[in-house]
Amino acid sequence: MKIKYFEETDTALVEFLSNDVTETREISENIYIDLDANGNLVNMTIEHAAKKANIREFAFQQMPL
Repeated sequence: MKIKYFEETDTALVEFLSNDVTETREISENIYIDLDANGNLVNMTIEHAAKKANIREFAFQQMPL
């Protein structure tokens, strides 16, 4: 997984897979997901990420089994 933040447009792109995108769905006014031909989640785009998703503070925590 990769997260790219574009400060100029305040957009975050969360990349889950490197598959080709065949469909984009609008989840809400500022959130879009991209799916591959099998319906797998490829990307998620968050517009206005600093305000809507608090992207300036990001942490990753893997939980034990």
